[in-house]
Amino acid sequence: MKIIVTGGAGFIGSAVIRHIINNTRDEVINLDKLTYAGNLESLSSIDSHERYRFEQVDICDRNKLDRIFNQYQPDAVMHLAAESHVDRSIDGPAAFIETNIVGTYQLLEASRNYWKDLPETRKAAFRFHHISTDEVYGDLEGPVDLFTETTPYAPSSPYSASKASSDHLVRAWRRTYGLPTLVTNCSNNYGPYHFPEKLIPLVILNALEAKPLPVYGKGNQIRDWLFVEDHARALYKVVTEGKVGETYNIGGHNEKQNIDVVNKICELLDELNPATNLNIKSYKELITFVQDRPGHDLRYAIDASKIKRELGWTPEETFESGIRKTVMWYLANLPWAHRVQDGSYQRERLGTK
Repeated sequence: MKIIVTGGAGFIGSAVIRHIINNTRDEVINLDKLTYAGNLESLSSIDSHERYRFEQVDICDRNKLDRIFNQYQPDAVMHLAAESHVDRSIDGPAAFIETNIVGTYQLLEASRNYWKDLPETRKAAFRFHHISTDEVYGDLEGPVDLFTETTPYAPSSPYSASKASSDHLVRAWRRTYGLPTLVTNCSNNYGPYHFPEKLIPLVILNALEAKPLPVYGKGNQIRDWLFVEDHARALYKVVTEGKVGETYNIGGHNEKQNIDVVNKICELLDELNPATNLNIKSYKELITFVQDRPGHDLRYAIDASKIKRELGWTPEETFESGIRKTVMWYLANLPWAHRVQDGSYQRERLGTK
């Protein structure tokens, strides 16, 4: 197949592209605007591959989207391009409305315009796969409840509200126009190449510099952690084997309180990179509790039984194995992280210093 991946220079998108190029015979066309979160260095291992193409495109630009579809004649779209950081959405929601809602609309329309004129066999085989988040469901009240594919939407932040809106658009284009769409909602991802503003890489990198490790509130927020390479496998399985019109929840079966995640990272760093030169006995001494953010959901947890039952997918990594791999990757790839932190990854892309 030829697959368009939007947001392919991002954390999850780059994992999807690496998976497809390394494990299938499919071609990938990566569309990415290259905002602050887009980093082509995350694709350096495959960027010269004959089955990979990159196009710097804003999904809000309909003319460029039409050109891409006409030029590459894709068989599927995997839509991951999105503004995705909750704190940033609280400080500046406009970008989230523009990219996550308007951008999804433009991509849907470009896809529909292309799809409606395909020969019948290709038209029947075409897929539009929209990748979303479990945050659209709000949070869970009880300690044992789980998000299912039919859980009502109750988004809490501008980010999750914009993603909920894009989910509704995708389903409406399926029902109104017949566009063959699928939706997936995932739990919190982690792993290699994660942008350092997110909890796990932030804690790792702050700890290595003896900086405070900020934890919101009491750190009792619970998330279901999904290793990004497991997620990439699941997404490919959905786009190739999923049933049109269906939604699949993807989770890691790893519920952890944020404070427990931070403590586990500190323990691994104590083992793998002892803080002997930082005037501390353990990285845990750096943990600092800070004021909770507005509208902070307490607990997310995914029921991923449908994708296991219908498509045979289960995560390969436990949290213990995945977080160890993640910490080890950052320790081995600090230059990548430092180029993100100091902004040089963007300056080099623009040809400046």
